[in-house]
Amino acid sequence: MEFIGSSYEGEQKYGRMDGKGRYTFPNETQYVGEMKNGMFHGKGMLYFSNGSKYEATWENGISKQGVFTFADGLLYQEKEWDYCDGYDRRFYSERCNGLRPAGESQLTDHHPPRVIPDGCYDCGDGFYDPSTRVVTSYTSRFLRNAEDREHAWIVRTCRTAWEEECIGSNNEVSSLVK
Repeated sequence: MEFIGSSYEGEQKYGRMDGKGRYTFPNETQYVGEMKNGMFHGKGMLYFSNGSKYEATWENGISKQGVFTFADGLLYQEKEWDYCDGYDRRFYSERCNGLRPAGESQLTDHHPPRVIPDGCYDCGDGFYDPSTRVVTSYTSRFLRNAEDREHAWIVRTCRTAWEEECIGSNNEVSSLVK
């Protein structure tokens, strides 16, 4: 596993993962649960580096039934999903805690929003630097290189450091006018 950047701590049988254990992927996603013959097998949980998790029952490395929970606690629902659809655009924290008062817009699901590094974009799971085309987590860990389609989407739709400066400037100007 040292060659692929993964690690395993737990029970083994015949040199393979077997029993209860913790498998850590190179991107720091972790599987904690039951193994059999070197594969996820039985009850287990995937913990993603962004804080989300997937609890499932596995058979020979394949998820047979599971539940995904986003980092903010929102439980994914396959049917009758009404979160962030065309009719209700509130963030999950706004649904749980209510809307912010007038004049205190909530720009992200985190309030106050994360400070975006100069020249970067907030792409939802981390910051994107268009000069290097690299997405890093909010804790500065490498996540991925952006392909052309993702680059175009981020540049077109995501919050930027310079927009935040403009918003701050507009608020300062509007408070001076009052």
